[in-house]
Amino acid sequence: MGKVKITLVKSMAKRTPSQKATVAALGLTKTHSSAVKESNPAIDGMISKVKHVLKIENI
Repeated sequence: MGKVKITLVKSMAKRTPSQKATVAALGLTKTHSSAVKESNPAIDGMISKVKHVLKIENI
């Protein structure tokens, strides 16, 4: 599996607590912060849960 670069592009204000926790677990804190993660089923599931606030790039 490859790596993915995840960037938070929308604010987490007015989001559910589980969505906020998922974004925090991905290592994203502020808007426009990025993290590089190894793609695996767990990370892919977390990304799909909050994909509407993220920008995903394959590396």
